[in-house]
Amino acid sequence: MTTRSSIAITHAYVVPVASAPIEDGTVLIEDGVITAVGQDVVVPDGVETIDAQGRWLLPGFVEAHGHIGIHEEGEGWAGNDTNEMTDPNGSALRAIDAVQIDEEGFRDALAGGVTTAVIKPGSGNPIGGQTVAIKTWGGRTIDEQVISDSVSVKSALGENPKRVYGDKKQLPSTRLGVANVIRKAFVDAQNYAAKRDAAAEEGKPFDRDLGKETLARVLAGELAWDQHTHRADDIATAIRLSEEFGYRLVINHGTEGHLVADVLAEKDIPVIYGPMFVSRSKVEVRHRANRNIAAMAAAGVRVAITTDHPVIPINFLVHQASFAARDGLPRETALAAITANPASFLRLDDRVGSIKEGLDGDVVLWSGDPLDTDQRAERVFITGTEVYTWDPAADAGRGAGRVQERSARFA
Repeated sequence: MTTRSSIAITHAYVVPVASAPIEDGTVLIEDGVITAVGQDVVVPDGVETIDAQGRWLLPGFVEAHGHIGIHEEGEGWAGNDTNEMTDPNGSALRAIDAVQIDEEGFRDALAGGVTTAVIKPGSGNPIGGQTVAIKTWGGRTIDEQVISDSVSVKSALGENPKRVYGDKKQLPSTRLGVANVIRKAFVDAQNYAAKRDAAAEEGKPFDRDLGKETLARVLAGELAWDQHTHRADDIATAIRLSEEFGYRLVINHGTEGHLVADVLAEKDIPVIYGPMFVSRSKVEVRHRANRNIAAMAAAGVRVAITTDHPVIPINFLVHQASFAARDGLPRETALAAITANPASFLRLDDRVGSIKEGLDGDVVLWSGDPLDTDQRAERVFITGTEVYTWDPAADAGRGAGRVQERSARFA
């Protein structure tokens, strides 16, 4: 795994996100974990010190919804394992089994200050499979980069599954058919869990079913339900299903979430909004607008932002936040939407999403305010180890980023 290093970054404008900014602050990372944050931090002897010279220090960004590593850029069908579109119920599938951690997108992630990615199966199935949260760099294998493999299950409503299976002339070919697949799967999972628990109590053998076990974990609250949904009517269906079965719902995309923002706020259902830099490519995104996320936040909805990589390159995550801020989202909320908020929604906030004691030393030194498009990530650290450095003298003075490659780290 990434080396767990000890460093102190001093004289920084520290933006912890979960608390107020600190002028001339110091962040101490020991053995990969943040141990002190403030203006009067005592740096132990022997710890490497980096003088930020007033630059901005933020937590590494969190991409809350993407397909990095399972939809490899430029590889065509050979590198696209996003959707197993042969069964509407993919609850037994796991994204971790298809992630290529040497995909170029992970290098782009570092250039954009993204140190955590929640990777999800695609939206072709009503139930797509189990997601995984990983560091965007560092392991010899993906297993050494995992933050949590108990995050959520991806599900889809709307046009995508309706089109995929409608073209095959099979269930589901309508919105009511998509909802039926999900509802039936949860009823089967409820029955499975009851029989499993009864067998365990009686000491009897029981045949396992991987898909039903996954959905039973959703019903038990262990996994969130990441619901791909754009239109307001599909969001209403998502809420209806979640209340029928009592699971923890997170809306993904939420293009028309502003139309039901009061309902989402009242029920405290968070929204991972985006991607934002896209055309109106299908009917259900015809009301796409950057200002929609500002309207949801103003109504009290907890929001995050996604690139849906590779729909939008993952290094543009911060630029989506910039445009959201330009169109009315408070700047503090825009930064939280790519750090603390998604970490909280998906229960990763005990590891990432903010700069505070006890969290992983995943921090990024920026040339200035990251919401200013003229600024860039200059040094990226994962568990205290520098994994990306901007070199302004490289490429004949045009500047270039340097990634600490695995071949060098694990030689």
